[in-house]
Amino acid sequence: MEKQPRLLASQLLLKNSLFEVSLNRVLLTWKEIATKKKRVSGGIHHPFKVGFCFPKFLRRDKGESGTSHGVSVSEILAVRELDVDSETKDDGRWQKMPQKSTEAYPYAFTVSYVERAWQHRWRCSDVTFHCLEGALCQQWVQTIREQLTALTSRPKHLLVYINPYGGKQQGERIYEQKVAPLFTLASISTHVIVTEHANHARDHLRTEAELKKYDGVVCVGGDGMFSEMVHGLVSRTQRDNGVDQNSPEEKLVPCTLRIGIIPAGSTDCICYATVGINDPVTSALHIIVGDAQPMDVCSVHHNNTFLRYSVSLLGYGFYGDVLADSERKRWMGPARYDFSGFKTFLTHHYYEGTVSFLPATDILGTPRDKTRCRAGYHQPLFLLPEYKGGWRVIRGKFLAINAASMSCACPRSPKGLSPAAHLADGTTDLILVRKCSRFNFLRHLLRHTSKYDQFDMNFVEVHRVRRFRFTPRYCQSDSELDLRENGKRLFSQICRDHPACSCSPAYSSWNCDGEILPHAAIEVGCVTTPYNLLCKYTVHSESI
Repeated sequence: MEKQPRLLASQLLLKNSLFEVSLNRVLLTWKEIATKKKRVSGGIHHPFKVGFCFPKFLRRDKGESGTSHGVSVSEILAVRELDVDSETKDDGRWQKMPQKSTEAYPYAFTVSYVERAWQHRWRCSDVTFHCLEGALCQQWVQTIREQLTALTSRPKHLLVYINPYGGKQQGERIYEQKVAPLFTLASISTHVIVTEHANHARDHLRTEAELKKYDGVVCVGGDGMFSEMVHGLVSRTQRDNGVDQNSPEEKLVPCTLRIGIIPAGSTDCICYATVGINDPVTSALHIIVGDAQPMDVCSVHHNNTFLRYSVSLLGYGFYGDVLADSERKRWMGPARYDFSGFKTFLTHHYYEGTVSFLPATDILGTPRDKTRCRAGYHQPLFLLPEYKGGWRVIRGKFLAINAASMSCACPRSPKGLSPAAHLADGTTDLILVRKCSRFNFLRHLLRHTSKYDQFDMNFVEVHRVRRFRFTPRYCQSDSELDLRENGKRLFSQICRDHPACSCSPAYSSWNCDGEILPHAAIEVGCVTTPYNLLCKYTVHSESI
């Protein structure tokens, strides 16, 4: 790393100890000035605790001259001058000031910054420096603020949607108590809308929202709320630019706004797969510092008619049946997924059909890689490479057909459906689970929560693809499909009422990011888009 010139350097007091404090465009560092006299009382303040996962240049280092600390300027949240005489912070909270500091160093300023903890968790921490002169204190505050202003990736104005009904119905409380104070600290202005019904955020973004006023859009909710915002923004952008969404071959026009998500849902798969944890404070801090991660968006069509976009999971068979059954049990809350999952597992339905896919042969990595994607695969956006191979066709009986555009990790499945899925490479991992015994299917499901390779089974295969199509066995024509489906609905209901019947329904439903698609025969294309998440996947400690 190229050495940066100093912007400021001073000797300042920190908790009764004298420190050499230095600031450049990259780092704020403070190093204790060693004294011969050993202090008996008044411990040294250590904002960075031993064991946290920091890059080497940010770790605490103890040498002959004392203990040193450092924080990246990009992870400083705010700086504010304190009124030492009143013994309070400017945010109204009481702060106990050491008597020695108030007498000899009557001026002080506080720097708020990101502190990394275990398991990808971020927290806001403060360090307060005391100065001899008021002019010096103001100079430090002004210089740090100038460096923060120069960080153009940070949002200044956000449009926030809160889902008060998702998950455990804690969205409003989470935002008001945990997120709003951090946005205020970082001087981010917000316009907050509490949604009143399903697709409220999507419809508002499509038609009414004045997008030019904001640097980003944030939702407080679950994966369904995030999907709403993606559909609203993408559809609005394509409409404004005259793009026909019904054409599977059309290239999407990029949107300048970023999308952020504060987890408050049932599974929070999007947050868990990108940030590494479903923690509201961690996500808010990622948003504040302007972290961004490009993402893949799959467009789903049926007979040249646009259905939906998908950013995480497309699931047919098992996951489609689980969603369809759980929708009838919303009164159970998050527990409905466990109940419906167990019920669907016991029914053990399989479905016949044909899967056609275009393999991604021109990229690095495979779905069987041992390492997780941590930063995405950075290829030119919207640049689809020339396909060297042709389409492959697989026919059979399937218990599940899944397409994962990200790992789809969540607290219950830390590895996810496809642990090595890349976050932004223009592909999706197509997972085919063929008909097998109930016991073998259970082994496959349990491996989602273990360290073992969930694809290492002879009835499971996985392919990294650019596009794919699925046609159910009995989908010869639209009219015939409609006729068969009407009849199958009747007989499948009879089968549910009479478990002794051994027949299986002819079709399932597609689970598209938690929403049911109206058609079983679909065509899916995946491209890397600049609809960046206002968050970034946190590097695992073992990778450093």
